[in-house]
Amino acid sequence: MSVLVDSNILLDVFTDDPVWASWSGAQLARALDAASVVIDPIVYAEVSVGFTEIEKLDNLLPAPLFTREPLPYPAGFLAGKAFLAYRRNGGQRPTPLPDFYIGAHSLVAGHVLLTRDRHRYETYFPRLPLIAP
Repeated sequence: MSVLVDSNILLDVFTDDPVWASWSGAQLARALDAASVVIDPIVYAEVSVGFTEIEKLDNLLPAPLFTREPLPYPAGFLAGKAFLAYRRNGGQRPTPLPDFYIGAHSLVAGHVLLTRDRHRYETYFPRLPLIAP
């Protein structure tokens, strides 16, 4: 099994979020013990905002534990379709949301997605297996 970790999980752990750090940390630890854990450039970019040096971020996401995968082109296509559905549902953002790329990557690559954002992924990627509260 492989698990793509959403940025909200990593941010909960790195910032010691008072509401979510415990749950997110436990789920991340389970995934690291039982599966191949994956991040992609979108997750990396979202998490990087809180760091001033790339080395500090890379120390928290060591390559042996966190497999880095590029965004597959079919995921880009699927993210575009999710964005189109979002706009048809009244969404106001003018460009695809990062979650659309993350969800599409996870689905195309056959990963389970570890996230706190169950609603968005169930809405736009109903076949995507989730680990979520």
